[in-house]
Amino acid sequence: MKKITEILANILSVVFYPLFVPTYGMALFCYSYHTVVQPLPLVWSIVAIVGTFFLTAVIPITAIWIRMWRGAVTDMQITDPKQRTVPYLYSILGFCFWCYLLIRILHVPAFLAFVGVGATVAIALITVINRFWKISAHLTGLGGLFGGLMVYCIGIGAIPTYTTLFLWLGVILLVMYARLRLNAHTPAQVMAGWLLGITCTALPYCIYTYVA
Repeated sequence: MKKITEILANILSVVFYPLFVPTYGMALFCYSYHTVVQPLPLVWSIVAIVGTFFLTAVIPITAIWIRMWRGAVTDMQITDPKQRTVPYLYSILGFCFWCYLLIRILHVPAFLAFVGVGATVAIALITVINRFWKISAHLTGLGGLFGGLMVYCIGIGAIPTYTTLFLWLGVILLVMYARLRLNAHTPAQVMAGWLLGITCTALPYCIYTYVA
């Protein structure tokens, strides 16, 4: 049983690898916006999803592979926090280009632009925090995705169903358990990561909507 839970924890850690989360979010946005709000051109959706994957996943992962080949990084999860700074800097660069893609090329709705910028800020913050404390990037990504869901609902004036909320909260709890099961983080580190992600993606748009 112990072996099975460890295998499942590793699977969850790979499936919800932080650099994959923006692509999941973009795919969900394209599907939901297309079916709920208005049809999206197929080419637009393809460019959005593929562009997101390339800029937020391929570029940083390639940097990690190169660092692994040179011996500067020991594994894809970058379990040693001292090895994370350079790969995170490449992630920030990719996320900045992603924001440019969203805002200047795809002309996404304001709420999605806020999510993209917030996710980029979150990456920058965990890069700094990681110098002193190993905050969870996995939960930062999932917190950002959950915050993006909230912002999406605010942006289109919808109320998320209980099924949707419980589904995503269930995923978040499972990944929290996975990271703890693998001894990758402490409970404080996973909670801090989740709160950082949801704050960076949800709070700015909420302030913009209800205060500005």
